[in-house]
Amino acid sequence: MTVHKNAVLVLDCSEPEALAEFYAGLLGAEVRLSKDPDYVEITNESGVCLAVHRERDYIPPSWPRPEDSQQAHVRIMVARHDMDEAEREAVGLGARPVDTKNNNGPRDTRTYSDPAGHSFTLAAIPE
Repeated sequence: MTVHKNAVLVLDCSEPEALAEFYAGLLGAEVRLSKDPDYVEITNESGVCLAVHRERDYIPPSWPRPEDSQQAHVRIMVARHDMDEAEREAVGLGARPVDTKNNNGPRDTRTYSDPAGHSFTLAAIPE
């Protein structure tokens, strides 16, 4: 019998509360503090959707420099007609554009770095 498991992506950073607030604002979710002061969860109606963890010697990822490989990123699916608004929300919350070409189609994908330097994309939901 397989044991029931849940998985959550945990992003390392130097200031977990601030990064949790960024993603909670971006995802329309809430921040849930833990008994562990170095671990914060971002939750919505279906449960934990992301978590952040304090890394004392945190060094931000340097992607997309060609000499470094991207390890992971968060992909946030958005209705195609909401892509521009989602981009304004992300930047207004502190995201930094990495690649925001406007494809105006089903493959519209825009890449940013969050305030701690992790990459994420806004991607149009295929219709």
